[in-house]
Formats: sequence, structure tokens, C-alpha cells
Amino acid sequence: MKRFTATLTLIILLAGCRQAVVDEAQVTPAVNEAKELRVGTLYGPQIYVSSTQGSAGFDYEMAARFADFLGKPLEMKPYGNINELYQALKQNEIDLIAAGLSDTRSRRQQFRLGPPLYRVNQVMVYRAGTPVPKDLNALDAPVTVIADSSFVETLNRLKADNPNLEWQQVADKDNEELLSMIASGELSYTISDSTSININRRFMPELRSGQVLEQQQAVVWLLPPRGSDQLMSQLLRFWHQEQRDGTLEHLVEKYFGHVKRFDYVDTRAFIRAVDSKLPKYRHLFETYAGELDWRKLAATSYQESHWNPRARSPTGVRGMMMLTLATAKQLGVENRLDPEQSIRGGARYLSDILVRLPESIPEEERMWFALASYNIGYGHVEDARKLAQARGLNPSAWKDLKQVLPLLQKRKYYQHTRYGYARGNEAVHYVDSIRRYYDTLVWIDNQAKLEALAREQAQEEAAQREAESQAGEETELSGAQPN
Repeated sequence: MKRFTATLTLIILLAGCRQAVVDEAQVTPAVNEAKELRVGTLYGPQIYVSSTQGSAGFDYEMAARFADFLGKPLEMKPYGNINELYQALKQNEIDLIAAGLSDTRSRRQQFRLGPPLYRVNQVMVYRAGTPVPKDLNALDAPVTVIADSSFVETLNRLKADNPNLEWQQVADKDNEELLSMIASGELSYTISDSTSININRRFMPELRSGQVLEQQQAVVWLLPPRGSDQLMSQLLRFWHQEQRDGTLEHLVEKYFGHVKRFDYVDTRAFIRAVDSKLPKYRHLFETYAGELDWRKLAATSYQESHWNPRARSPTGVRGMMMLTLATAKQLGVENRLDPEQSIRGGARYLSDILVRLPESIPEEERMWFALASYNIGYGHVEDARKLAQARGLNPSAWKDLKQVLPLLQKRKYYQHTRYGYARGNEAVHYVDSIRRYYDTLVWIDNQAKLEALAREQAQEEAAQREAESQAGEETELSGAQPN
């Protein structure tokens, strides 16, 4: 029966990913003979980012897994805009497009669309403090959207019922830039997908979501319209495997699961604290982080104490890392109110938990399990893992543990556990908050590096212009000398 269901699913997906009807003269057949998997993409926090610490992004990780499935090395090829991606695919420069693009009528007419990876809503975006844009016919400024995006198709559809609706397309900016311009007040309105808004409002808390214009659009990969039968078949088999193994759901949770909850006041307070408080303690986080990412350690400390070295809770935990008296003694911390001792002790405590965790927990999720243990205790997390296993869930997957941790607050469940009652729901919120703070720190850190690089380049260019100017003056003076 399972084999029949899987076969039926594959047939339905093949029908849904049917051959697009296009002008054959405009498309070069994709032969898929390259030794590597060539993936066209766009830069974006949920799509593809590359830094000295490695590459990341939902589409990148899925593409890397697909390349492994095919037994080929992966070549990620970022392009400047959507139209460049389209042309690259049509001219066989790439094998597929993985760039967070949604399923639209226009794309179905031009390309073959892969199976759904996740779903998003299209939402009108505006700045906090401005009137909510309820009537599309009465907007006081045009809507600015990315050229060739699905948002253009949506606006064209809405134009029939909203004749006064106006918009402008830009090809030289990406989604994050437009959202930044909304947050700064440079633009009045744009359209974005719900995941992008959730991600970016952690750095730009002024963003506001307005009217939902399209609901539950599937985000898909794009393949060439001709000559891609084999690649499509392989993609569908890969997709079915990722669905069955829970890997696809895991990646969706990894990149989008912790960003749905948003608190404007908390986000603004955190960004202010990064400017006003973090510089005083950053060197301590960097010094004592060891193999941990110092930004995760700093994010944990903010969640614990808001970087207040004299913080104290009613339960008696104190300091930057809110250590109990017993834990502090165990870690050799003599003064919990001393920032250096507290950070050193908290870093060691987290590292010790990470070492204790079962090897079955994947590397990229171990920190979330460790943080939950830091919050409610290692024993309670082990109880939750046993509950997950008893319910047919994966005890080594954070997405599954998030489901069962709140059960530790219910007598029906905790009375059968070894360590009893625990505020599991708080542990989930605790970890999600730290993940959001961490993402914000990474973004701010990267922005600072980009600004420093821009200043350095500007100084080099100014020095070069000065040198050329002096050389020109010397040449003129030399030419003016008598023979």
C-alpha cells in the first residue's frame, strides 16, 4: 500500500511539473551533461549567503543535498536579478534555479516547476507610523517591487479591480534592499513574501505587514522547459526522500520556524543594547566562547540578563549568564556578579552540555538542545526526548522536541517522567528567542564588516586619485622646464 501511495504521489507530481509551452527558438536544450550540478540563485538570508564561515540558506542546503543525491559536486552561481537567472537557464548556463521563487502562471509558461518546498503569503509592506494601506485604489504613493517577480503578476491581476493602483519595477535592488528602504522611509510601499518579512523585521523592526494579496503560494525550483526529463525525475525522487525522512521539514523549521514570533519593543531594545552595552563585553564573549560561536554565547547572555552583570531572578540565579550558586561553585566561579567570571562559567557550562548530548543529535541542532538544557535542565530535556520517542517522533530532531517540551507541564505526561514537571513551553520560547537574537547579531556583524570594507575601498580609491593627481602635476612641471 505504501509503495502504491508513493507511486501515485510521484505520478501526480510529474503531472503537475509538466512540460511548459515556450518558443523553442528562444531556449537552448539542457543536456545535463555537466560534471557538477549548476544551480542559479540570488543572494538572500533565506536563499543563499556565503562568508568566511561557510555557505548557508535554505535553497543552498537543499541544493547541496540534491547534489549529494546525484553524486555530483555543487556549483552555486549567484546572479544579479531574476531576469538574469531566467536567461542563464534558457541558455543552459545552469541546470536549475533555486532562489526562493514562487509558483506563478508566467513561470509555468516558461519553465518546468519542481515540487513545493514550502509556502508563503504575498503581503503589502509599509513603515510603522504610517496609515495601514487598506484600499489599494487609494494609496498615496506607487508600490515599488522587484522586476520580473511574482509580485508584478499579482499587481497586474489586482489592477482590474483597482484601476488607480500604480507601481514601479526595479531591477537593480533585491528584496532586502527594498525592505530596508521601507524601514528608513525612502519608499512608501512594497510587496514581499511572509518569510522574508519575518526574517528581516528582526533587523528592521519598523516594517509592518498589511493586506495579504496572495495566500499559500508554493516556493519551487525552476528547470528548463525542454531536455530536463531526467533531472526532473531525479528531483522528484529526491523530494520524496526528503519528505519521507523529515529533512525538508527540518530545514523549513531551521530557517523559518523561529522567526514567526515578533515583538517590536523587544527587537528595538535588543538593537539598542547591541550599540550601547555589547561593545563593553564583546571581547569577553569572543575570548571565552572557545569552539562556540561567540554571537550565540552573547545572544544567550542577553536572553538571560539583557547584558546586566548585576541581574538577579527570584529563584536566586545571578549575573550575566544567570548561574545558580551550585553551578557557579562547580564551574569555579567565585563571584557571579563579575562579568568575566560569569561569561567564562556560562561558556564552559554550555560546552559541557554539548559534550554530554547524544551523538544522534545532528551538529547543526546540538546548540538548541544544549540551550534548552541550560534553561530547564539536562534531565528534563532527556525526559522530553523519551516522550518524543514514545509518540513516534524523532528524539534527536529539534522540530520534534519543540512539540513535546510543553507536555512536561501537564500532569498526564510529567508524572511518568524521571525528573517530573518542567516549564517546557518556556524552554521553546527561550531557544527561539536566542536564535532570533543570534540571527540579528550575525546580520549586524556582517553589515559592520561591509561598511568597513566600503570605507577601506573608498580610502584606497581616494589615495589612488591623489597619487594620479600628483603624478599629473609633476608631469606638467617637468614639461614646463627649459631644455
